[in-house]
Amino acid sequence: MINAYATMKLVPIIFLILLLTSCGSDKKQFEYAGGSFKMALDNTPSTFIAREVNDVYSFELLSQVMEGLVSFNAEDLSLQPQIAEKWSISGDGTVFTFTIRDDVYFHNNPVFESLEDRKLTVDDVLFTFEKACKPNADGNPTAAYMFLLSNQVKGAKEYYEGKAKSISGMKVKKNQFEITLLNPDQTYINKLANLSASIVSKKIVEANKETDVVGTGPFCFTPPTEDETYILLKNPDYYMVDNKGNALPYLDSVVFYVQTRKLEQLEMFEQGKTLLISGLPTSRITEMLEGRISDFNAQPPLKELYNNPLLTTQYYFFNMNDPRFKDVRVRKAFNYAIDRKRLADNVLRNQYYEYGIYGITPPIGSVFKGYNFSEIKKYGYDFNPELAKQLLAEAGYPDGKGFGSVDLRVDISDLNTAVAEELADQIYQTLGINVNIDGSNFEQRNEDGNMGRGDLFRTAWVADYSSPETFLGNFYGKLVPKEKDVPSSGNQSRYVNPLFDQYFEEGRSADQKRRLELFSKAEIELMKDPPIIPLWYANDFTLSYSRVRNLKNNPMEFLDLRRVYIKEWTKEEYLKSIQ
Repeated sequence: MINAYATMKLVPIIFLILLLTSCGSDKKQFEYAGGSFKMALDNTPSTFIAREVNDVYSFELLSQVMEGLVSFNAEDLSLQPQIAEKWSISGDGTVFTFTIRDDVYFHNNPVFESLEDRKLTVDDVLFTFEKACKPNADGNPTAAYMFLLSNQVKGAKEYYEGKAKSISGMKVKKNQFEITLLNPDQTYINKLANLSASIVSKKIVEANKETDVVGTGPFCFTPPTEDETYILLKNPDYYMVDNKGNALPYLDSVVFYVQTRKLEQLEMFEQGKTLLISGLPTSRITEMLEGRISDFNAQPPLKELYNNPLLTTQYYFFNMNDPRFKDVRVRKAFNYAIDRKRLADNVLRNQYYEYGIYGITPPIGSVFKGYNFSEIKKYGYDFNPELAKQLLAEAGYPDGKGFGSVDLRVDISDLNTAVAEELADQIYQTLGINVNIDGSNFEQRNEDGNMGRGDLFRTAWVADYSSPETFLGNFYGKLVPKEKDVPSSGNQSRYVNPLFDQYFEEGRSADQKRRLELFSKAEIELMKDPPIIPLWYANDFTLSYSRVRNLKNNPMEFLDLRRVYIKEWTKEEYLKSIQ
């Protein structure tokens, strides 16, 4: 039975779905179109402005709403056209030319006067990058500027600093958009698949309506409910179709609930309120996988389990402005003091791909083919309590005397808290240093990291594309502001190492084989002088109900819901599908 309050909440949602789907109905519809896909986010998105996105929670939500020139195929992470129908790259890898589609429309909004007024043009593309290349409302560089433009695109720095009226490396030619780089980089186009490069409407931004979150993607944004539920509705004017000419997306809506506690997320999943859960609570893995084996072995199964290594590294980073951590012996001592295997076995409960005895890049050879993981591992840190004590004593803090306590900032969750408590205990037992755990929500912890408010910080990095560069870029010294009171979101540890920067920059402009060699050298240099404590490389279990069809899993956890549909299996249909 649905109570009266629940019914009242559903009315406006149903009305909006009907309103949106009543338009664009002349398109051929998929036989099983309709329905809603629901899942939980671990934290509230930190921003709704795509060029500012630097966290996975904003990405998960906004990637259904916003689109860039190119995108990743969710099945194999290959690059594919999106708003740009095609592109070309000059032989020297410095000039990228994109041909913009002429059938892409921004989501409906009162700012637009007609359907034609909503059409995306090449001027919107240029405006998007110019906007990303200006300081944000707080006077700081955007994530897009640091990730895509600064020190990469010709004229971007001059434009950002107000020394030029245009970005010399960006030009419009009829329906084509051209980007010229300072140095060759054949993989630069992969970076443009990042959400921060999503194209925005010039009209929307100039009307100060950007917080309406108007994109061109398969789903339209609606304001969250009072209980932080985000309901994205089908875009009836979406330009893409499937290989049979059916309109995309198939779903009527996508619903994201914000729930920071994994046990609560699991309860929502078991009750059928959500259709997918990523990262099972460690305390319930055995029960879920062994105690309910019939859910997976039935024909058809009720649930499906996915278990693939992820391009995600969980780690702690030091505040390099703290005088104690300027001494590399101290940072090495902390690394040697951590028994990562004990952490993995006792806390993670096998929910990991490998524990952190390599560097920052996940050691997945099938993805990073040719990367020198074996050499990098030589400079990694396995548990060595005697060496940890020796290094700390050499730095002037025998048995932790005179060091003081360490303020560890974490965003609170069942797993993050358990890991922090375990590591605080290990550091105290080995080094005699007290670690004070300061828990907060994700937004506060991220802001504290940007501003350097704390000594040691928990974080994780999920790859933006399949290259070591996306992990190494977090430690590029030229992203660190000169002033200590200015946020450093691109390099939160404020790590500066000229030799690392040299290898990193040379790697960006080298050919594929040489690039991997140089990035390997950069990572070795990083681990010789570690601003981080690598903890583990993720391998989260993901559960979904089998009636969720066409759901593709990949190491980046990139969720493409355009071709997903909801349909119960019959036994006959299922047996046929697995033959």
